[in-house]
Amino acid sequence: MTYIHPLSAETEQPPGVLGGKGHGLVVLRRLGLPVPPGFVIGTEACRAFLRDGRLPGGLAAELAAAVRDLEAATGRRLGGPERPLAVAVRSGGSVSMPGMMNTILNLGLTAEATAGLAAETGDPRFALDSRLRFLSGFASAVCGLSPETLREAGDRADAIEALIVERSGEPVPDDPMRQLELAVRAVFSSWETPRARTYRQLHGIPHDLGTAVTVQAMVFGNRDDRSGSGVAFSRDPNTGEPGLPYGDVLFGRQGEDVVSGGSLTRPLPELAEREPATWAALLEALRRAEEHYRDACHVEFTFEAGELWILQVRPGGLAGHAAVRVAVDLADEGVISRREALLRISPQHLQRACTPRMDTAGPIDVLTRGLGACPGVAAGRVATTADRAVRMAAGGPVILVRPETSPLDLHGLAAAAGVVTARGGPTSHAAVVARSMGKPAVVGAADLMVEAACVRAGGRTFPEGTLVTIDGTGGEVAIGSPPVVTGTHGSHLRRLLEWADEVSGAGPDRSEAERLAAAHAALAT
Repeated sequence: MTYIHPLSAETEQPPGVLGGKGHGLVVLRRLGLPVPPGFVIGTEACRAFLRDGRLPGGLAAELAAAVRDLEAATGRRLGGPERPLAVAVRSGGSVSMPGMMNTILNLGLTAEATAGLAAETGDPRFALDSRLRFLSGFASAVCGLSPETLREAGDRADAIEALIVERSGEPVPDDPMRQLELAVRAVFSSWETPRARTYRQLHGIPHDLGTAVTVQAMVFGNRDDRSGSGVAFSRDPNTGEPGLPYGDVLFGRQGEDVVSGGSLTRPLPELAEREPATWAALLEALRRAEEHYRDACHVEFTFEAGELWILQVRPGGLAGHAAVRVAVDLADEGVISRREALLRISPQHLQRACTPRMDTAGPIDVLTRGLGACPGVAAGRVATTADRAVRMAAGGPVILVRPETSPLDLHGLAAAAGVVTARGGPTSHAAVVARSMGKPAVVGAADLMVEAACVRAGGRTFPEGTLVTIDGTGGEVAIGSPPVVTGTHGSHLRRLLEWADEVSGAGPDRSEAERLAAAHAALAT
């Protein structure tokens, strides 16, 4: 069996083999968009590993051959002392599971290769930063060190390496191929972590699919002040509104800094001001992606020294009202048929389409304001950790309030009625996961401080258990239970339901869900 497939326009394997990430990169290659060279270890290898507890026979030889091909394509050598090649090792199941599995960036940056990168670029700071990021990723994914433990080590490579030895009993291998093998094992193993299993249960994803592993040459968003990383949506993911892309960007940083929520991101249009050529290339990439998928899309991207690279593409995945608007707009534009527009909308979309808002016309006690990341209003008692959110939810609704969230907080996100984070933007981990669950979210509440069993904002302190209400559209976090205004159906939803009635013969005297269900049944026959 062939386990490894090139990231090539000619690759024909489906998402079930390449994973959603790998298949999307192949599509981007076919569209002529800039994708870093690399290869995919297919899901069959993961299933074999999980079944047998070891990498399948023949994979090591395929991996060595694939690395040689990548070295030839880049003119670099993995871990080499001159013109070193570093790679990103990312997970990717056939169904998106954002942030639930392991990723390791900058793999191959041994001490010797780091010195070579510093000599090549003339920037020891950049080379050391990249090495530190590799060590942190390796310590987390391969050795299981917690984010708290790694934060205590700070920006000291020797401290992180000492923690790795303490946990695993041996140092990080100097052999980059051994690093790669351990990274692949770690990504495969992360398919079975509690957070990944919980996410699949919440979203009805089968447990036997396994994940692919995408290995690509690194492009460095932390290279210089003309480099950075970001996430861009072709249409607003909360409203579906077309126009300028919506998203976040960080300059001089790698992609994990954007999606983790641990950094204060910048609005995407700042890219147009600082790097107009990169901005123009991003607009073209979004246009081609949306044209191909016939749906709103979002991409993860990095730019190095002003050159754009697309790292991932995903179609759809919008909130309720946004999904309705995009389906209707695309039908009006002639991109899809009305039939397809109806079939794209689920009962869950309808439930979330009539979004309530906090009534800010009257007096309300606002604790803090941030960015609305997922529409809706939720009220509950403040819980400052995921574990406490789960325990407190047994007694009624809770709002999870965190500095930022990570995949380790998934159980708390699942138990909470909504989430607030002090850091991060609308494409951070908290925002993406909340949007996938349809839960209101407010992110980037910059004056919010989350401490042991209390929150602080505006010079006031409130203990855990305080009742708050959050508005995931306007971004307000209020004390108590202010009045709520029920959202209107909106013209796009009314038109969609009219199309449903034309198909099924149902009338407006039935509920929205019944009208849509009748249309789906009629279209199925």
